[in-house]
Amino acid sequence: MCLGIPGCIVRIDDRDNQLATVDICGVRRQINVSCVVGEDEIDACIGMWVLVHVGFAMSRIDEDEAKATLKILNELDEAQTDIQAILVSPPLTR
Repeated sequence: MCLGIPGCIVRIDDRDNQLATVDICGVRRQINVSCVVGEDEIDACIGMWVLVHVGFAMSRIDEDEAKATLKILNELDEAQTDIQAILVSPPLTR
């Protein structure tokens, strides 16, 4: 299963190679945007929300969808932390 993480494109780094910086929950990474923009529209992608997978923007999404997805991912992370704490806690005794 592949997981795309929502991020917002904040800067164009290299127009020729279609590289941009994306912000994902405050963490910034350089990604390739060639799958979501043409050569003539790379400057227009600043502020665009995209799904990022293995260093590539795979598809465009709207801001509401991005925020809803990030909320769910945060909730899953919190649930995973709670489950892990239960698994490592000592068993109850009677």
